[in-house]
Amino acid sequence: MSEQPAAGIDPILVEVIGAALASIVEEMGETLVRAAFSSNIKERRDCTAGLFDAAGHMSAQAEQASPVHLGSLIGVVSAVLDRYPLDAIHEGDTFISNDPYSGGGSHLPDMVLVSPIFVDGELTAWAANLAHHADFGDRGHAHIFQEGLRIPPVKLISRGETNEDIFQLVLTNCQVPHERRADFRAQLAANRLAVTRYVELAGRYGRQRLMDMTAALLDYTERRTRAAIESIPDGEYAFTDRFDCPELDEELELKIRVAVSGSEVTLDLRDNPAQVRASVNMVWTALYATVYYAIKTLVDPDVPSNAGLHRPITIQATEGTIVNCVAPAAVNGRTETCQRVVDLIHGALAPAVADRVTAASNGANTGVHFSGCDTSTGNYFVYLETIGGGSGARATKDGMDGVQVHVTNTSNLPVESLETEYPLVIEAYELVQDSGGTGQWRGGMGIRRTVRVEEQDVQFWLDTSRQKSAPWGLFGGGPGTPARVELSEGARPVEHGHTILQPGDRASIITAGAGGYGPPEQRPRELVEQDLADEVISAETARSVYQLDV
Repeated sequence: MSEQPAAGIDPILVEVIGAALASIVEEMGETLVRAAFSSNIKERRDCTAGLFDAAGHMSAQAEQASPVHLGSLIGVVSAVLDRYPLDAIHEGDTFISNDPYSGGGSHLPDMVLVSPIFVDGELTAWAANLAHHADFGDRGHAHIFQEGLRIPPVKLISRGETNEDIFQLVLTNCQVPHERRADFRAQLAANRLAVTRYVELAGRYGRQRLMDMTAALLDYTERRTRAAIESIPDGEYAFTDRFDCPELDEELELKIRVAVSGSEVTLDLRDNPAQVRASVNMVWTALYATVYYAIKTLVDPDVPSNAGLHRPITIQATEGTIVNCVAPAAVNGRTETCQRVVDLIHGALAPAVADRVTAASNGANTGVHFSGCDTSTGNYFVYLETIGGGSGARATKDGMDGVQVHVTNTSNLPVESLETEYPLVIEAYELVQDSGGTGQWRGGMGIRRTVRVEEQDVQFWLDTSRQKSAPWGLFGGGPGTPARVELSEGARPVEHGHTILQPGDRASIITAGAGGYGPPEQRPRELVEQDLADEVISAETARSVYQLDV
């Protein structure tokens, strides 16, 4: 890898091509959102889009996406190429896949559609998009066979014609097939648009030139990433954190060692627990996507999202562990563990780059699932939402309140949309007082969302973390409050994240706050007074922690 662009490479054209590729993936993502049927995609934007070169190296990913979704994209092209010889891949084909063990995915609800892009009759690139199909409710998570239909890369579209046998097989295994059919069509539309836009771009600059500029873009990203890594002091850094989830009775201890040497960084996660009989295991694609995100946030948040970022990063993780599981481990809740891996990386590097890290955020991807029969329509419904929480305080700013953090990036589902589409009522949706950690800069606040069910035998599942441990503060900052769930009187208790609710039962999901940064005594008095006036903190906290006379 040269330190400067290769001879004949026009850096201005590289920037133009990079912007064009970024524009294509953003347009893909918007097409998918606008054409989708289900609320999880059209409202919550639980989807992503990307472009890859002919060999499967990512050249662009939509910025509106969740970083963890990269884990369901980075392996899919190589999985297709392993399964199909080049002479069996044709213009107009589209492959469907979701299997973490044979299809390059990271959990089963994330359905990926990937389409080859031919220019002048030659395979030149790939368009891929992912949509989280909120369909797999009321399922077990002891192993992956309980979690849904596993789909290796197979042709859903062959030379422009739908393989109806494959399509019907997939739909038959879905609980809300009419939603799935419509959402799949939205995904197909997004890929068709990307193919058209890419071919137009190749027509403007020429196939070979476009390929050369794309390769140069990845080299540029690598140079920029290496330069940023060099700003971190060389050394070895370690961190340990606690991990819990409703499916496990015990807490686990997760560990990392980070070695920085010149322009390269090695992350050693080999000393971690064995994979568990629960949904929170991570396949390697989820691990890599998480690490790439975390390193990007610390070295250069504005570096382009492509495979050049990945080159200076080495990841070590033992197969069969919770951070690098093997079949048949269940993986549906892998994002809970992904979030904690980000905490590990930030915690380890905090002494080296104190001005770039945040205190621990809420440390979870709090997923709530309500499913059952809607008697007004006679149809089965599945309501899925991941609820935000506190974001960690920063070196010069408070943490953000009630947001998605780190590897998640979905929107909330508006109350009006939820109550229109599901037999559920939202009775409270609010920030939680005193949930953010105290400090010179306070941690972000968690969320309380109270849902009342209107139908019989509604299945309720909760995927979350930080119920037993608190999000930690940095450099004297206090911890955020843990997460919890509260049920109305008479409701059947939650056991290992699951219960069955009856009409009138209420479930209040309270997400974790986030850690504070710096000693509380250094917080400006006017900010403490404003927090008290805004009911961010209680009078007791103002008196006992900040020594405010109230």
